[in-house]
Order: sequence, then structure tokens, then C-alpha cells
Amino acid sequence: GSGAIAMPLIGEVFASDLTARELELAIRDRLADGYLRDPRISAEVTNYRPYYILGEVNRPGEYPYTSSLTVQNAVAAAGGYTYRANRRGVNIKGLENDRELSYQLSPQIQVQPGDTIRIGERLF
Repeated sequence: GSGAIAMPLIGEVFASDLTARELELAIRDRLADGYLRDPRISAEVTNYRPYYILGEVNRPGEYPYTSSLTVQNAVAAAGGYTYRANRRGVNIKGLENDRELSYQLSPQIQVQPGDTIRIGERLF
């Protein structure tokens, strides 16, 4: 929850906003500083934050994040669009954003862990 990992010998290492490789290097550097010679560290993400999808999809809710997830994959996981869905645009609110951002729907739009995806209703 705090973004820190408690490690023997070196104490807490802050992992939030680091990639797995950056975390490996941070731990290695701290262990190499007087504790171990040539430490070899590996880090792997086992669980991502879920993403949320709401609006005009058949099964809105919380879903587990998988790497390289796109909006189209997220809609498919939620049972597809309803008949009222706007299939031209999507709104996404990321963890770092305080408001939704609107995108024109395309296969390249990536979803990040913790994102909230909203599929709007089309106008007739």
C-alpha cells in the first residue's frame, strides 16, 4: 500500500513508480553498498491492479489486468458493447489523472493497471 518493500539488511526500498528492472537495480545497489559482493537480483510483477470498465458494456465491473491490454480487449472481457454503445469514442481515467480523457476508439489504445474505462452512450 505504501509502495515500499521491507528487505533484510537494507530496510525499506520504495518500489512505487519503478519498473521491475529499476527496482532490481535499486536493491542491487543498496546490497552492494557494504553487504554483498556482486549481488544478483531479479524482480517480477505477479499481480497488477485491476482495471474497471463501466457504461455501455454487457458486464461492467472490475477485471484483472494483463500486460498489453487494449480497450478492445477490455470491452471483449466485459461481454462486448450494448446496442446503445458509442463505438467511436472511449473515456479513460488513469490513476494519475484527476479527470477522464476522451479518445477516438482505435485498436492501439492501451489500458494501464488501475484505469477506469467508460463506454458512453451514442447519440441517435
